[in-house]
Amino acid sequence: MMNGLLWSRTLGTLFLVALSLAGLQALWQRYQIDPITRDGKVRADVVQVATDVSGLVTEVRVQDNEYVLKGQILLVMDRPRYELALQRAVATLASAQATLDQAEREDRRNRSMSAVIAAEKIEQGSARVDELRGRVAEATSARDLAELNLDRTNVRAPVDGYVSNMTLQPGVYMKAGEAVAALVYVKSMRIEGYFEETKIPAIHIGDAAVAFLMGVGEPVHGHVESIASGITDRERSDRETALANVNPSFSWVRLAQRIPVRIAIDEIPPGLRLIVGQTATVEVKPRPGEPTVRRSFPW
Repeated sequence: MMNGLLWSRTLGTLFLVALSLAGLQALWQRYQIDPITRDGKVRADVVQVATDVSGLVTEVRVQDNEYVLKGQILLVMDRPRYELALQRAVATLASAQATLDQAEREDRRNRSMSAVIAAEKIEQGSARVDELRGRVAEATSARDLAELNLDRTNVRAPVDGYVSNMTLQPGVYMKAGEAVAALVYVKSMRIEGYFEETKIPAIHIGDAAVAFLMGVGEPVHGHVESIASGITDRERSDRETALANVNPSFSWVRLAQRIPVRIAIDEIPPGLRLIVGQTATVEVKPRPGEPTVRRSFPW
């Protein structure tokens, strides 16, 4: 009787140990091998909107977080000043053109009377015509620049997107090149997952991907669009690079670098608005027929 009870307890203990090891193996496979990361973010290209001319802001036609279309006027800069500048440039061009026309008529008359007019005077008339033509070209360029500056007083949206950090009010003086707002380019909206380098071999371009945003129950579906070709080497800080600067994660003593993987969005839940910076858990699904990477414990 006692032997049977001992034997059953031994079998029960072995079963629980085996079940625990199987669970640990599944967890190890899930979080250390399978292409899944909790370190994902919603990303998009952000365009800095800046003025191309200096002056007072006379109109602000959009509000913060408003959706705008490419070419839509966001604000207007001091148009009366640049309208006057254009009028002056047009008048200067008209005056230069009139002077040139008169000099050309005199030059043609002098050439037709070369028998009675000194060659030196004819040569001086031709030189004056060339000089006045240069002045007309210069005045034409100044008029075109004035027209361009007047057109640039209307600050337009360079892409479709959401206006962000728009705090301007009429009456503020802005310098040329000074940023006035940021524009989130909605067509570039994507999810970027930072996968440990040990998981990259299981990820391929075109693989299906699922992202779970924090606080959102339904998943966002997409596919792997690209994998970063390089990240910043922290051991070589002699000069800056344009590569992604990703903090490494410490796991199982070894230092595992994290590689950015871009996920193109194919489908989002109805009514969901993606916000740049949202946190996401990203899981890449292997393609049909693709072998699953499996590894045992490291010990």
